[in-house]
Order: sequence, then C-alpha cells, then structure tokens
Amino acid sequence: MSVSTLRVTLNDGNTMPLFGLGTWLCKKEELKTAVRTALDCGYRLIDTAYNYLNEEAIGEVLEECFKAGKVTREELFISTKLAFIYNRPSDVAFSMSESLKKLNLPCVDLYLVHGPMAYKKPDDPDDVFPIKDGRLDLEDGIDIEGVWREMEKLVDEGKTKSIGVSNFNVAHMERIRKIARIMPVTNQVECHAYRSQTKLEEYLHKFNIPITAFAPIGSPDRGASKMFVVEADTPVLLNDPVIAELVTTYNKTPAQIH
Repeated sequence: MSVSTLRVTLNDGNTMPLFGLGTWLCKKEELKTAVRTALDCGYRLIDTAYNYLNEEAIGEVLEECFKAGKVTREELFISTKLAFIYNRPSDVAFSMSESLKKLNLPCVDLYLVHGPMAYKKPDDPDDVFPIKDGRLDLEDGIDIEGVWREMEKLVDEGKTKSIGVSNFNVAHMERIRKIARIMPVTNQVECHAYRSQTKLEEYLHKFNIPITAFAPIGSPDRGASKMFVVEADTPVLLNDPVIAELVTTYNKTPAQIH
C-alpha cells in the first residue's frame, strides 16, 4: 500500500495523510530537492511553518509540480503554522496571509497554533526567534482563547480547511476545549521512544484529537535552533543500544525499527 493512500479521518470530517514530510531546519535547495523527492515517492502531506522561513521555497516547488502535471492541488495536504511573533489575536489573520502568499496558495489544509507562547514582535519579520539579553524575547502571557477564536474565523473565511495546535499540554488543550466552536483536529508534538506522550494521548483520545508526531525518530539536529539548548551528552535515539540490538535481529535500519 502506498503512503499516498493511507489517511486518517479528522474530527471535522476532513482526511489527512498518515505520513508526511517535515521541513524544519532545511536549507532552501536541500528542501526543494527533498520536497520533489517526497512527492515522487508518494508523499502527499508537506508540513511547514512561518517560523521555518521556508514556505516560499515550498511554494516554488508546488507551483513547479502543478505546472508539470506531476500532482494536483487536490491530491496534496499542506500544513503550516502561526508564527510565535504573531501569536496574539490581532495578528493571526496577518500571519495566515503571509504564509499563503509565500506558499502561493489560496488556502491550506491545516493551520496550527505553533505553540502556547508568544514572542515580542521584532522589527524584522524574519527574526522569528528574537533574542534580548541572551534570552528569547517572550511576551508575559498569551491569550490562547482569543487566538483560537481568530483561528476559527480562518476556517469560516476559507483560508484553511482544518485548524489545530502544536506543542500544547493538557492544561493548554483544556483552555481551548472549553471555548471552542471548532475543535482542534490534531496536536502536533514531539513523540518517539524517549518521549511517548502517553498521558497527553489519553486525554486527546477522549475528544477524538489524534497526536501528529514530529521528530518520530528523534531530532539530532535540534541544536541548530535557538529554541533548544542541547547538552553534549544528550542521547541520540537512533543510536540507542536496544534499537541497535533489534536492527541486528531483524535486519532493518534503526529508523525502520523505531
């Protein structure tokens, strides 16, 4: 069975491919090659974000593939995310419009609140992780409920088919659940053998909200981001001795075992 045919039905009735290409920390030309290759291999979900600063490159590849007849827009599932620097009710529509402009699309299939925090708005809109005094320049708080109401408006306006969240814990999810007119269709979080997210998944299951796993085989390059401080002795999932033993036993790669 091809990866292009495996889909899950979301709680709003839309369907989403089970497998997708994540595009964090990709350089432009590497990313364009990766997207082309993924589409050729049958991938139909491309996940990006304003914060990744690569939406424009993805838009270029999509336009190229549409014109060549390799794939149609209707076959694809494009997901992007609200910028941390615009994570306030007054800026949600602007962040969405900027992403659509860069992707060269009239709408996306899924729009996510990238996280339950907001950064102070910098002078440079590409400064997506603004630093002040050696630390990320965070707002004191975030109006999660207000942001979600603006997300719902994007569905009403046809800018996105579905809406969801990323990096939210149970307490954050409860704040949305209590006021939502449109429920989140997914919560995209880091999920793998070292971070199973069992309690979060149990909570989400009650409301038919599946987890979307990012970094499902670990994220060894996370140190390249300003968001993370990575200790030198941080274990690498794919080098785990248990996985290494299973690789030998079953003659598979570490990624396949995981």
